[in-house]
Amino acid sequence: MKSQVIAQRNLDAIQVVREFLTVDTPAAWFQAAADNLPLLLMDHANCEKKAASTALSMMYRYVEYPQLLQKMSSLAREELRHFEQVLELMADCGIVYEQINSARYAQGLHQLVSKVEPRRLVDLLICGAVVEARSCERFAGLGQVLPENVSDLYRSLLNSEARHFQEYLALAEGVNQQSGGYEVFSARVNDFLAADAELVTADDSQLRFHSGVPAA
Repeated sequence: MKSQVIAQRNLDAIQVVREFLTVDTPAAWFQAAADNLPLLLMDHANCEKKAASTALSMMYRYVEYPQLLQKMSSLAREELRHFEQVLELMADCGIVYEQINSARYAQGLHQLVSKVEPRRLVDLLICGAVVEARSCERFAGLGQVLPENVSDLYRSLLNSEARHFQEYLALAEGVNQQSGGYEVFSARVNDFLAADAELVTADDSQLRFHSGVPAA
């Protein structure tokens, strides 16, 4: 019964995420990920560290938003736990953690972030929502193509990524309303979704967790 409840929650979560994102990850990316599991897991570990670091950074910078402080504190702890779970899985698989360069995905999204407050904070939160939504969508697909021990981890993380996406988006909308950042909030969200769609469907020079499709 518990497994059925978890499965239904995951189905509900991925439906919400796919309604938000404008494109699905190409099937070729999932095949490349399955063929390069060590690289995928190393970059996934990096992504979890970065997510925790981003949450902590916002806690230090934006102390005037109590709800943001609470959410980012909880999120940072959860992301670090995910990092630990990926490390444990890598150890079980005999994969050595090495330094690798990051994908162009985050940099591509951050090029849209305003340098002027309060729009900067709104943009950072929207960016976080899009990244978490894309992670959730990829977790769902990876659960279908990877070995069972790895698939189990991704299925277990899926629902939390969907929740993070929703929390980031709600915070972004709340801050925008409170501060008067953007007149049309949905239009700004669409700017980031368009960038996400281009980045995950274009040919890429390398495989990373949020990369486009690696060129042959």
